[in-house]
Amino acid sequence: MLALTVAALVVWAVAGALIRVPREDSASMSMAVWLGLGVRWLTGRWWPPRDGHLRWRERVAGLDAVEPGLVARRSLAGWVDLAAEWFMLLVVAVALLLSLPEQGRWVDVVRPILAVGVAAWLGRTVYAQVRFTGQLALTPSAIRHGRQVLEWTNIDRVSPHRRDGRLNGVRLRPAVWRSLQPAPVVGGRDTAVPEDRLIAAIEKYRCRPQDLAGGSELVLLE
Repeated sequence: MLALTVAALVVWAVAGALIRVPREDSASMSMAVWLGLGVRWLTGRWWPPRDGHLRWRERVAGLDAVEPGLVARRSLAGWVDLAAEWFMLLVVAVALLLSLPEQGRWVDVVRPILAVGVAAWLGRTVYAQVRFTGQLALTPSAIRHGRQVLEWTNIDRVSPHRRDGRLNGVRLRPAVWRSLQPAPVVGGRDTAVPEDRLIAAIEKYRCRPQDLAGGSELVLLE
């Protein structure tokens, strides 16, 4: 209920602000768009150190249930990326609204639809941040990374994942390939826990995930 309330407030505030966007100089708006693109590109190449730990929580809110488990928070780079994404989305939305004519029957319909759509997207991401515990969670039922859920029973091998020559997450090779998609990757730049600690935790509980329901013995991972 708290997550839904916060998300609803965000949707209401953002939609109301976008509908009332004043007319601005097009040159200024173009500069804001290019600035947003530049900031988004730069933040994606910023790799601050990650030294976080997996922490045990008695109540970990996931997609469908609340259960105990280990939680990894979102990294500083992850928060910066999220803020840059929101900023870029708002800038593009404002640019689209400013490109509409001042008058017209179809404009009166398109403007609120566009504003509510962008606000709903932002509200959805806010809901996820408030609703789910941590960026990544290891629980007895599954591994959750963001809104992605992976079953313990289908993990065959755990290995570091590299992207652009850098360690960026942990690759979970499935025991049974159910699609042509590449093996899922959890953790990475947006997670505060480095790959070696995450691999050690997944390997430790891969065969007995029910042990994650315990509390005191998990202190060894910290």
